[in-house]
Formats: sequence, structure tokens, C-alpha cells
Amino acid sequence: MPAEAHLSRSRLARLLAEGAVSRDGTVVRDLKGRAVQGEIYEVTVKEAADTHMQPEDIPLAVVYEDPDVAVIDKPAGMVVHPAPGTPSGTLVNALLHHFGDDLSGVGGERRPGIVHRIDKDTSGMLVVAKSDAAHHGLAAQFAGHSVERTYLALCHGAPDPGSPRLRGIEGVSFGTGGTVRLDTRIGRHGTDRKKQAVLRHGGRQAVTRIQVIETFGDHAALVRCRLETGRTHQIRVHMAHIGHALIGDPDYGRRRRLSEAVPGAATANSFARQALHAATLGFVHPVSKQFMRFDSPLPGDIAQVLDALRKT
Repeated sequence: MPAEAHLSRSRLARLLAEGAVSRDGTVVRDLKGRAVQGEIYEVTVKEAADTHMQPEDIPLAVVYEDPDVAVIDKPAGMVVHPAPGTPSGTLVNALLHHFGDDLSGVGGERRPGIVHRIDKDTSGMLVVAKSDAAHHGLAAQFAGHSVERTYLALCHGAPDPGSPRLRGIEGVSFGTGGTVRLDTRIGRHGTDRKKQAVLRHGGRQAVTRIQVIETFGDHAALVRCRLETGRTHQIRVHMAHIGHALIGDPDYGRRRRLSEAVPGAATANSFARQALHAATLGFVHPVSKQFMRFDSPLPGDIAQVLDALRKT
């Protein structure tokens, strides 16, 4: 199969099962064994079918778009993909309405290809594929950890590379410029199946680099987190692991609150989501092969907390 066909193994398996593959004019549904020189295989790929997901007219901040990819600045509160608990109102529903007939199809359906996700209550940059070629190219970059992903976050306390406590935490090391590097395994929490946790065994490797940008006494800090891997809730889990959970995080923050004596505490303590924003996204365009980088400023709600803390 030529690479330019952009057919994944799973897509080819479905085509075989559907009787869309023939060998010397005879339909084959099982390609066990090796191909013999001189055999001619034909694969019939139908036009992309309409997806079962419904387009919805939802406002969308499209930062960049071409025939193959689109970059979106996702607002907090929006789920990326429909699921049993959120069958509508998602980013995919909005994209289907926005793209209309411009989708060439991903995996045989006329739908956007979701190659990575950010949490419902995390804001910021996200790239989606509009074609099979883009989907495969982007997925390979995410799998190879070559995509540049930088987040800005507000956390409780201020990570200090000189702290003996921090140096004693498993998985923590230090780089240049005061960077804290976490290299752990992350997997599903042992008792709460909706959460993730740092594990000694099992799970998958997760690497995050953390750099403090601004501190507010020892009460809070603005940090930059760069992902080397992309596991579910990775930054939130890692920040909680080192004792610096994100402000507003309902799952990993253990309901931490700033002392009311701290200026800006009331604003920070009333923040209704994790203070996490996907600020920078960089990748090689899967078709043009040009490197692209996109930046998103802090959204108004996090900026408001930051302004309040700066009065400390």
C-alpha cells in the first residue's frame, strides 16, 4: 500500500472485512501469508461517510486553518469529544458545523481527527486534523513526543529547586535555569477510577519540566510546564505529587486554599477550575512539512487571579 494512501492498519482491517480488497479480481477478507510477486491487489476506498455526531453552531476561536489542519483556542468548560456523559456541546460538534463540507474524512468518516485532548476545564491551544494524511502525520508526532506543548499554571506554594523536601521526592531532578524535571509513571488511581496517580509500577512514563516564572511570597506561583509526554491529567498530577497542586483544581488540589490574610486570596480561593492554560503549541505541518508555532495569551479568568496575587 503506497504511503500516500494514508490508510492505517485498523482502516485496512475494516476495508478487508467490508470486502473492499481484491487479489487478481477475487475478493479477499484475510491476508495471511506473504504476497506473491506478480499478484495485483485492489483496494476500493469509498467517499467519506457522514459521521453520526451532529454539527452544532457553537462559537469557536479558530487560530489557523488550511485544508489539512486547524488550530483552535479552546475555552475552559468545553469538552473535546462527545462521550456518554456529554453527547453534545463539544468541540467536535462545533468543528463539524464550522468545517461543513471541507472535511475530507478521517478513518472513513467525514469528521475532524482528534490527535490530542485537553481537559474540559483547561483552556488553550489544540490542533485537529481535517484529513487522513494530517491525522496520521500529527498522530506520529504526538506518539514520538516531538510536539512542543507549553502550559501556564498558577499553583499553591512556590517550587524551590533548593528545597530539601522537593529534592527528596521520587522522580524529581533539576536542570538549568532552576527547572524542575519530573519523570514518573502515571496511571489510573487505585480507588478513584476518574483520577490518575503517580505509580511505582504499571502506568506509563510521564515527563514534565516545570519552571517558576513569578512567585507571590511562598503562597503561590506562576509556573511554565512543558510536556515531554502527554498523559491524562499529567500536569495536574505531577504538580500535586510535588506538593504544589494547581489553584482551583477540584480533583488534585485537596480543596487547598490560600490564607485569607494573603492579598488576592479571596479571588484565588473562589476560582472555579484548575488554573491551567495550554499557552504554546508547536508542530511540523504534516503535509507542508513546515514548522508552525501558535501562542495563546492567558484567558481573562486566570489573568484576574494573577492580577489579584500581584498585590501581595
